[in-house]
Amino acid sequence: MAQRLTGADGVSKKTSRVRVAVRLRPYMSRQDEKGEGPCVRGLDSQNLEIINWRNATETVKYHFDVFHGEQTTQQEVFLSSVKPILPHILNGQNASVFAYGPTGAGKTHTMLGTAEQPGVIPRAVREVFNLVSAKDEDEGWDYSIGMSYLEIYNEKVLDLLSPNSQDLPIRENKDKNILIPGLTYTVFSSFSDFDKHFIPATLNRTTASTKLNQRSSRSHAILLIKVVRTQRALPHRQQTGKLYLVDLAGSEDNRRTGNQGIRLKESGAINLSLFTLSKVVDALNSGTAARIPYRDSKLTRLLQDSLGGSAHSVMITNIAPEYRYYFDTFSALNFAAKSKLIVNKPFTRETVAVPVVPVKRSREEHEAGGSGAEPHKKKQKDEKKSEQDGSSPSAHYHSLSEPSVMERLIALEKLMMSCQDKDRQSVLKDVAQSRKEIQELKEKQREFERKAMLLSQLAKEKSSSKDEAAFKNTLAPLQRKQPNVTKPNKQQAVVQPLQVSQLQPLQHLAVVRKQSVCVTKKEKKLSEIVEPPGGKENMKESSWESQLDTSVLDESKQKILHILNTGCLKELKGLQQIGDKKAKLILGWREIHGHFTKLEDLTNVESMTQKRFSSFMKANILSAMGK
Repeated sequence: MAQRLTGADGVSKKTSRVRVAVRLRPYMSRQDEKGEGPCVRGLDSQNLEIINWRNATETVKYHFDVFHGEQTTQQEVFLSSVKPILPHILNGQNASVFAYGPTGAGKTHTMLGTAEQPGVIPRAVREVFNLVSAKDEDEGWDYSIGMSYLEIYNEKVLDLLSPNSQDLPIRENKDKNILIPGLTYTVFSSFSDFDKHFIPATLNRTTASTKLNQRSSRSHAILLIKVVRTQRALPHRQQTGKLYLVDLAGSEDNRRTGNQGIRLKESGAINLSLFTLSKVVDALNSGTAARIPYRDSKLTRLLQDSLGGSAHSVMITNIAPEYRYYFDTFSALNFAAKSKLIVNKPFTRETVAVPVVPVKRSREEHEAGGSGAEPHKKKQKDEKKSEQDGSSPSAHYHSLSEPSVMERLIALEKLMMSCQDKDRQSVLKDVAQSRKEIQELKEKQREFERKAMLLSQLAKEKSSSKDEAAFKNTLAPLQRKQPNVTKPNKQQAVVQPLQVSQLQPLQHLAVVRKQSVCVTKKEKKLSEIVEPPGGKENMKESSWESQLDTSVLDESKQKILHILNTGCLKELKGLQQIGDKKAKLILGWREIHGHFTKLEDLTNVESMTQKRFSSFMKANILSAMGK
């Protein structure tokens, strides 16, 4: 079970601020075109100044944890900035070192170096081996060192130890640890073994030439060194420490680098990831951000532990002194100044092995000695077989009892032969008792077998009786259909109703009444189904029209027809149930087809159904009479 131990063994504090070191690259062989000299100057081991671009007579000063001037060697950079955080790895904590800066400022040289002047990565790995070898063996810990190497190229995670791999996903487990499934992990036992894997993998990294850098890194490279130490004694504690060594690609101004095509796409992906990195730093420094945008880029996703996470982090900011790098240097220094305010919370990652609880075995298995697991497995197999068969209780009981009893008897006999004379009598008693148990079990088994036989016989008798009854039922109708027997039966059936002659008229009347009820109901249903045209509405219309005087009814109809043929929009809207939309439809129909010859023509207008027409006529005629 994984445990989080903050400040274990008193080695680390509860919080750790990101340490920022700035390294100034020497002048290149080619001087500036204007020959104006350097734009950056170091003041001491922690302070530097850069010319203010708004006013050339002023300078802007910066203070960092360490400042490495132009004459600083690789050894000095490693000893002052990187070496102090390496012991934390052996205590189950994480550490991170990453180089940041514009393109051509010397990041790859700082991290990798050359054969004569090795950089941070080879020196850090060698120091890890030295720390492990310096540990006393009496402490009771075993150490294992392994590595993974990847690059982020165009927002794709590629395995440098396996060049043919595709884009790998980034995942997060339940303990908030960042994982990359499918990433190659190689264990090595010496520094020379590390070199055999690391140097070929470095050649797989994507590089290209630009106007500012002959060998420009086109991807972010991340080397992971994992140190796992395991306790030899119980409870077998296991602590895992990780060291991230990151060589970031430099930010680029495409106007000066002259990037086109693929190079332009690469620089866009690089600048986007570095911009996301600056957003993460700003969000961490603000302290009020609701969300830290780690997931906006794969680079920040992998550096989540280094920035605001649980690692001891060191950022080496590489800058160039030439004036053509002025704005890149100025932005890099501002980013470094913001990064040193980030606070991480390191903790020890420890896993404790779950102790194996001894299971109490049964008396039979205990007496059988070391073969206690085998009888248990055989019992399980026999139980499964008995459940599948389900033939008889005797077989089931036999499969459960007899193998274990026989093994128990054999084990007791072996024990009796091997034990001393003092214990022989007690063993003989156990054997006698076990034999009695065997006899009792055999008797019970026989009883079960007898019961099973009786049950099977009863079941057979029942099934046979059912078959005979079914056979008799099928034959009975055939005997009744004989011609000699059926004729007198028919005559008797005709005569028997005549004996109750007085009850027949009542029955007949009752039947007639029932039939009349059914007939009336059917007639009602038929009348409901087969309605006159217009349905119930026509019936209602005829009812209210029949109550009116015919002359008055004709007069009101003529008035309505006159309004429909000559009325304007306002007059049409004056009719009942005619709104603005229907009035316009009536006018449009009248312009196309002419006057209405009769009121029923109104149903030809759109949306004027027969039901609406009838309600329209009723409403208008009754309103005209009311006036």
